[in-house]
Order: sequence, then C-alpha cells, then structure tokens
Amino acid sequence: MKEIMLGNKAFARGLYEAGAAVVSSYPGTPSTEVTEEAAKYDEIYCEWAPNEKVAMEVAFGASLAGKRSFCGMKHVGLNVAADPLFTISYTGVNGGMIICVADDPGMHSSQNEQDSRHYAIASKVPMLEPSNSRESLEFAKLAYDLSEKYDTPVIIKMCTRVAHSQSIVETSERVVPEPKKYEKNIAKYVMMPGNAIKRHPIVEQRTLDLIKYAEETPINRIEEGKDNSVGIITSSTCYQYTKEAVGDKYPVLKLGMVNPLPVEKIKNFAKTVKQVIVIEELDPVIETHCKNIGVDVKGKELFSLLGEFSQSVVAKALGEAEKEACPAIEGLPVRPPVMCAGCPHRGLFYTLSKHKIRVLGDIGCYTLGAVAPLSATDMTLCMGASISSLHGFNKAMGDASEKDTVCVIGDSTFMHSGMTSLANIAYNQSNSTVIILDNSITGMTGHQQNPTTGYNIKGDPAGKIDLEALCRAMGFNRVAVVDPYDLAQTEKVIKEELAADEASVIISRRPCALLKYVKHKPSLHVDTDKCRSCRACMKIGCPAISFKDGKAHVDNTLCVGCGVCQQLCKFDALVDEGGNV
Repeated sequence: MKEIMLGNKAFARGLYEAGAAVVSSYPGTPSTEVTEEAAKYDEIYCEWAPNEKVAMEVAFGASLAGKRSFCGMKHVGLNVAADPLFTISYTGVNGGMIICVADDPGMHSSQNEQDSRHYAIASKVPMLEPSNSRESLEFAKLAYDLSEKYDTPVIIKMCTRVAHSQSIVETSERVVPEPKKYEKNIAKYVMMPGNAIKRHPIVEQRTLDLIKYAEETPINRIEEGKDNSVGIITSSTCYQYTKEAVGDKYPVLKLGMVNPLPVEKIKNFAKTVKQVIVIEELDPVIETHCKNIGVDVKGKELFSLLGEFSQSVVAKALGEAEKEACPAIEGLPVRPPVMCAGCPHRGLFYTLSKHKIRVLGDIGCYTLGAVAPLSATDMTLCMGASISSLHGFNKAMGDASEKDTVCVIGDSTFMHSGMTSLANIAYNQSNSTVIILDNSITGMTGHQQNPTTGYNIKGDPAGKIDLEALCRAMGFNRVAVVDPYDLAQTEKVIKEELAADEASVIISRRPCALLKYVKHKPSLHVDTDKCRSCRACMKIGCPAISFKDGKAHVDNTLCVGCGVCQQLCKFDALVDEGGNV
C-alpha cells in the first residue's frame, strides 16, 4: 500500500516490517518521532531510556539475546553514547542492531551542528544515509540485513529535512526472522584487552568487506545526465536539492552508504566527466575521501561548511538559474523563541534575575531563561553540564561565588546526566545550590515521559523516582521544594539556600502549562482604570501580556491565569473574571 509518510514515521515502519523486537531511545529533535511511531506497534517493545548511552546498551543487550534492536538519538546524543558505540564495533552483534542518529544542520533545535559521519568513520561502523521517506523505510530493513551479515551495528544518519519532511512510501507486511541463538562467547563479547586486541583485525577486515559492498550496492547509484562537463557526487537532502536545481542535466553519483565509501566506483565515475563536484552539508567528508583516493574534486570552495543548503544554494554554486521561491510575506512580525504563557520556569527565572544571581544553565525549555527580558542564564553547554560547571565554578571562585551563583536543570535532564554531577558535589564538597526544574515531563522535545513522571512511553504506570528522596540519599541534608508560581516563597527559599553553609537542592515543582491534564484558572484581564502603565508586568516576558494604547493588555487566548504577573502589579490592575486580584 502506498502512503505519504514523515521520514521518521517511515523509518519506524521499516523497523516494524523488518521484525524489530526492542527499541530504546532518548528523545532528541529531530529523531524523536522514530521511537514515538515505533511505540504504536504492539509487536515492538519500546521505552524511553534515561540517556543515549543507556539506550544503546539496552539495544546491544537485546541484540546479544538474538533479537533485532534499535536505539535512536540526535547528533549530540551520539556523544553520550560514544563509549559503548566504539566497543560494540569490536564485539559485533548477534541479532541485527540499528543506531539512528539525526543531525541538525542549521541548528534548528541544537547547540551545535556536528557532523555524525565522523563517528561512523572513527568507530569503523557502516553508515547509511536516506534522502527521503521511502529510503528511510527501505534502509531500515536493509540495515538489519547488513548488521547480521557483517556482524556489526549499523548507523542510519537522518537529518532535520529528511526526518521532518513527507514523501510517498510503499508499505508491506511485517516479517520476523528466526531469533539468533545466544551462545556464550567470551572471546567475542568480553572486551578485556587480551580479547579486544584480537577483535581489532576482524573490524579491519570487515571494513574491507564493506568497501566491496559499497562498490556493488544499488543504494550507491549512478544517474546518467545529458552534459558530462560536470559530474556530481552527493547524498541525503543534498541529492534532492541537486535534482531540483539541475534535474538530469549532469550525471550524479548518489551515495546511500556514506561509510565506508566506495573507491573504484568513484574513480570510474570521475573518468566519465570533465569535472567532479561534491555537494554535501557540513564537513567535507566525501570530498576528503575523493581527494585521498586521487580523484580531483571541487567541494567546499563552492559550498559553505555552515548550515543547511537549499535548491537555491546549489543552483547558484553550479551557475544555474534559481527557481522562484515562495514570496515572503511583508510585514510579518518576528516571533523569537519564548517560554509559553504560564510556563512554571518563568517565576523562578524572574526571581533569579531580580536578585542578579548568576545562573549556570542546561539543555531544555528553560534555556529560554537567557532570552530578554529575563536574561537570567549565564551559560549553557550540554546535558547535565550545569551542575558540574557550578561545582567547578565555585571551587575556583570560592566564597565569592557560592552566595550568588546557582545552576538550573530540568527533571528529565537531571535523570539523563545530572545525577552523577550531583554526586560529585556531594563527594567533593562544594557549597553549591542546585535548582531542579521539575515540570513533570520532558518538555522541549514534545512531552515524553521520563523516570520521574511515573509513566512509560505508552502512558502506562511505571516506576517513579522520588527526586527529594534521591537527593537526600546522595548526601544532601538541605532539599527544599517550591512552587514557582509563588514568587514570595521562591524568593525566600533561594535566599535561604544561598546563605546556607552547605550544599543544597531546590526543586521548583509545577507541571508544564501545556500538559493536557493541567487545569488552568480563567484568563486575567486588565482594569485599565487602575493600570499606571508602569510596565512591571512586562518584566516577566509573558507572551500573553502586551501594551496597547498605553495600557497593559492580556491576550485571553494565551493567558492561563497563573497569577505571576498579579504579584508584580502594585496597583492591583490585573484581575480575574470576578474582579479579584
């Protein structure tokens, strides 16, 4: 049956059709929907793991047991999972194992735009790269076959445009292969040095075998062109941009397998054209390979190392006429990222900003605490880094910083990689104040459950970690809980914990305002007779509050009645339906 599918949904369909048994992932845009869609198939066991390293190890365990497995993550998540990745390359697999990594050129939702192809090269693991939804489905099925044939995990590299665009796929029935028998094999799976050193030659031979496969596989295909003055080597979305820009004018070598890359196929292709141009986003991986094997190509002298490409970018670089783009809508107001109306983090960040407290931040919705007018956050690095960085900052600065510096971290991020950082504070004793922003969900990636919510990926009851008990068990005597909608309480507790002579944890607890089960109060409105146009209510940066005709105005389609703005108004101008302040 033919169907239009999102790239990530098609990928999940490929897992289903190929007989995947176990899926373990950590949500990360643009990879998240692969696992969410896979969870809709009851035949596949799916879970959200606390982090990507755990997810990859779970997938390896399932593979070891003989079942086909999968783990998914975004590009920066592969950093977290790099430890098991490099060693699984040595051990190989039993049942087929796929690793999905979704890159984010242009950094639409990421703190960097690293190129994950380097991980495939460094770990000596094959990598496939689909260019549309159809290939996302087909490559998932192919990857399991390659994984089991060559005894290796296989990485499938998605990117934002493939993951989040739609195209036609053709679905088929699920076929579950006979599970591989588990057999104890110490030499293969116990990676002590004496065994690991014997596995390295096997990895190198596997790479040579995969290069031969890369020469022959139809996913590395040559498409004929009318003009042989230029030949183009490309992959992924750049292939789509190329076809849009030049159609079948020039011959194209379209690569579906980007590690290891073919050698003879590229050399032979180059002989058929006068000039070879490599079109690839981010780093010159294909370009460098071509030059290393003696093929003269042009690449990054024509194209940027930065950001996403487009049909227009490709057309301009090739000297082609650009197709007319959709006309921009003039006068469209700029809409910068901002915390939602009623976001529980807003009251906390307002309090921290008000008292000029230095804030070391983390990855999540609350990163928006850095945005004006709050401008509260001083640093954001990577998942879990806020707590570790606070410890290092305070050790370096001593008493000068302990009384005016905190870190903030979300509940899901804390479970991901904050616990070990908190253990470091407890163990190495810095007088640090850690604030866990518990909004009862993984908010930034679209409301996935995590170990603190009490529900699993399907919404069924699951194990629930008690944050207060956990922090106390880790050695913290001072653990306080505040409601960030209550500014007075929040301010009081922050002052007390910063003044304390020992490390402490503050849990700022209030569910995300967008959760379906959260019951909101009626929208507020402004009593214009009382409003003095002082703009105090604007200091929290709530998108529901604006100024019209010189007075504060509340958008009742956005306001959730959280009451934070009411606590800032000295003139009682913000009232509810009954006129109450």
